[in-house]
Amino acid sequence: MMKNKIFKNMEWWVLISAILLCIVGFVALYSASQQLDLDSFKKQIMWFSISIVIMIITMLIDYEFLAKISPVFYAIAIIALIAVLFTRPINGANSWFSIGSMSFQPAEITKISVILFLAYVMIKIQEKDKQDINVFWKLLIVLAVAIVPIFLIILQPDYGTAAAYILALVLMLFVSGIDKKYIISAILITAIALPLIYMFILPSHAKRRIDVFLNPESDPKGSGYNVLQSKIAIGAGELTGMGILNGNQTQMGYLSPKTTDFIYSVIGEEMGFIVSGAVVLVYVTLITRALYVAKTAKDDLGSYIAAGISGIFLFHMTENIGMTLGLLPITGVPLLFISYGGSSMITSFICIGLLLNISGKRKKTIFIK
Repeated sequence: MMKNKIFKNMEWWVLISAILLCIVGFVALYSASQQLDLDSFKKQIMWFSISIVIMIITMLIDYEFLAKISPVFYAIAIIALIAVLFTRPINGANSWFSIGSMSFQPAEITKISVILFLAYVMIKIQEKDKQDINVFWKLLIVLAVAIVPIFLIILQPDYGTAAAYILALVLMLFVSGIDKKYIISAILITAIALPLIYMFILPSHAKRRIDVFLNPESDPKGSGYNVLQSKIAIGAGELTGMGILNGNQTQMGYLSPKTTDFIYSVIGEEMGFIVSGAVVLVYVTLITRALYVAKTAKDDLGSYIAAGISGIFLFHMTENIGMTLGLLPITGVPLLFISYGGSSMITSFICIGLLLNISGKRKKTIFIK
């Protein structure tokens, strides 16, 4: 009876949304990997199968227990993020461990460890009084927990993934009841820091990405090439698309990398505005339901974890789709559930498992008048 109640309470729309996105991703990858003997498509099917099994395991283990052992996960995550800095660079970044033909990106999977440990630390700080999160030195502890992995990811360098961690932290702090003075201070510090970071800290290739974002036509055959081809592809798709396997930019190799960063461009070109617009709506459904899980969780721990996951989903959707449309700088952030990648697929479905886990423990009846 208890198990039936837990399954009934689960927010199944988060899983349905994830599956729908994966289906669109499979179709797009099937088309985008034609020249590679469907290698990415076949591997993605394999990663999806593995991810579903891991999601079910995550769903069945009490999230409170996972939070209690999160210090161990966090320590392993930090070790992995340090170790990856000593690997051979791939595309200019030390972000992957390579094992044969497979590669593993620790910055993806450590998202879970960091969110769980952040939630655990925040709960410990608020054990006696929820307002303790606003005690400056205690807030610094929370920030330090997040800053260490963020700093290590920036060293790789992987600014996009680091930004995903930051948005997750922001949503978790917002849900925790952080004082407005800290929010205002953070906004002011960010406004002052951004131009300074651009001028004195960002490496030349990162500055070039921002410059190209502002004016891609300034280097149409170099740094601006990918985003211009992406915009051409999406525009060519019009309402209903050019048809699977019929996209000019996709099939003739103008889009690159079309199985990861620019998979949304493939969808826009071959499936058109109707499907690409539907993808956005499904993402919005996923994110709003994840936030609803945060709102209705039985305890603050569940709320913080769900809020952090919502931040991850929100950032990846906004950044990836934004960069393919030329609205945001290109950062190499994947479109979760759709872009090719084993690390991101496994991480994403662990997030879904946690959301189902948290929602299954809530008591919906207390919200009914």
